[in-house]
Amino acid sequence: MGEDRFTRLFTVEEANGLLPRLRELFAEVARHRDAMRDRNLQVEEVLENAPADSGSRAASEYLAEAHGLYRSMERIRELGVMLKDLDAGIMDFPCERGGELVFLCWHPREESVRYWHEVEDGYRGRRPISEL
Repeated sequence: MGEDRFTRLFTVEEANGLLPRLRELFAEVARHRDAMRDRNLQVEEVLENAPADSGSRAASEYLAEAHGLYRSMERIRELGVMLKDLDAGIMDFPCERGGELVFLCWHPREESVRYWHEVEDGYRGRRPISEL
């Protein structure tokens, strides 16, 4: 079934139980992501002047945000959840369906996990939980 690639398999109830924490973690991800984007132009200037510059505040701040982004994403991964879209916050939870691996799929705009999809199908192949 391939479950050895994942730290755990989820039921719908288990996935829904993690949503408050995942909302918090995705808010951290979004904050760091946005801060990196805001600093991107400054960092581009720093990189252009890198041979003459021994370091800058802009580069340090950018790296701090990058590290924060990595740590927030890592916390999500440690829960056994996959962040599939850094902008939209789409997350997948490995799940078993009839002995096969599938993914429960959640978007932060949704109140609960209401969809699932085959591994190969991705977000566009989402189906209602009632079909699980």
